[in-house]
Amino acid sequence: MEHQAIVNALQEQTVLLPDGTRLPAIGQGTWNMGGIPLVKDQEIKALQHGLELGMAVIDTAEMYGEGNSERLVGEAIQGKRDKVFLVSKVYPQNAGLDRIKKSCEQSLKRLNADTLDLYLLHWRGQIPLEETVEGMEQLKREGKIKRWGVSNFNTKDMEELWRAPNGKNCATNQVLYHLGSRGIEFSLMDWHENHGIPIMAYSPLAQGGSLRKELLTNEVLGQIAARHNAAPLQIALAWTLRSRNILAIPKAGQAAHVQANAEAAAIKLTDEDLRLLDGAFPPPAHNMPLDMI
Repeated sequence: MEHQAIVNALQEQTVLLPDGTRLPAIGQGTWNMGGIPLVKDQEIKALQHGLELGMAVIDTAEMYGEGNSERLVGEAIQGKRDKVFLVSKVYPQNAGLDRIKKSCEQSLKRLNADTLDLYLLHWRGQIPLEETVEGMEQLKREGKIKRWGVSNFNTKDMEELWRAPNGKNCATNQVLYHLGSRGIEFSLMDWHENHGIPIMAYSPLAQGGSLRKELLTNEVLGQIAARHNAAPLQIALAWTLRSRNILAIPKAGQAAHVQANAEAAAIKLTDEDLRLLDGAFPPPAHNMPLDMI
């Protein structure tokens, strides 16, 4: 696809945050990036290529390489901060009032940024949600973050968060979601739709192993890809966006892979495509534990 066509597709395929901010539905993940010096320049160029195409959301975390991913992102976005919706995550053990400010400041230092557009609790730990929310709200008041959210929360967790003071200020919930991991569809997706909070899907193309292989080799997925003149993984990524309430953040360490991900925004799956994919990758028939990586 031509550059402008990709940009246009990403501008049309968007997700709305509770505060009215509209974001392209495909962003960039950075898990396992920044740890290998040999490919550092390649990874930086990949992130910058994504920004040029309009993939504004870049997601990282203090956990990723113990800060190496944040440092890589910091280099990639220098001089381009106005094009970036910057996301990072705090360890659960650092999400109390005694540590969350320091963790956020350290992330900002590694990112060479003044503020985060979104700060997430990476997963639920032992610190009470009320305390974490209070810490997040304080960071907002100090201008260190613009909004906050959570990650790896199931429906019960979200309901508890919603009851906490200021818990309704949560902007998103980042969870594992792809064709081979559809457990969130049983109740969590509906909860988010009903409460006007989008989901961020991490590892939307699966993360190595047998599940990734299945996406690459599944016959039905391959047939649909051929009809759309696309690759199977592009179909899998386009599928995650079908509800218009999901922002997918695939990781890509090469510019060519970033380009392929961005092109998925232009793929329009038909009702028949979706029916066939449901047959090949069945939706959940009962409640199940939240998948995590």
